[in-house]
Amino acid sequence: MATLTVWKFDTTDGAHSALQELTKLQDQQLIIVRDAAYVYWDPDAKRPKTRELGKLTGAGALGGGFWGLLFGLIFFVPVLGAAIGAGIGALAGSMSRAGIDDDFVKEIRDTVTPGTSALFVMSEGAVVDRVAERFKQTGATLLTTNLTKEQEELLRDTFAS
Repeated sequence: MATLTVWKFDTTDGAHSALQELTKLQDQQLIIVRDAAYVYWDPDAKRPKTRELGKLTGAGALGGGFWGLLFGLIFFVPVLGAAIGAGIGALAGSMSRAGIDDDFVKEIRDTVTPGTSALFVMSEGAVVDRVAERFKQTGATLLTTNLTKEQEELLRDTFAS
């Protein structure tokens, strides 16, 4: 079963710095990273900047469409207004069926704010206690949603390029 994990950091460079730890965990076979991206939000910026991590995961299991929609729902739709928000309602519904619901979006939106960063990782096979222990040392706060195999397949189908 795949898991979408979000690690929040209290600095703008925390997520980027944690990539080293994620790579080590993967090299030690403590986690299988299927896809990943991160956001960082400079204190004086109106919205965060995003980065996909294809170099860490190869081509990326979900691709830019998934990350773009997820980050759009979390960070940009509230800024763009109701008309545009309504226009992506069907896609948002697909994400909800795939385990990424309004509560998840709201929690991320409320937690990742100017001056912080977050690392989003789609993974499987994690040795949870060891991964959590190592990430705790980075000062990260863990937010997570578990996806069933069916939910992961729905995400892949929905966002296939």
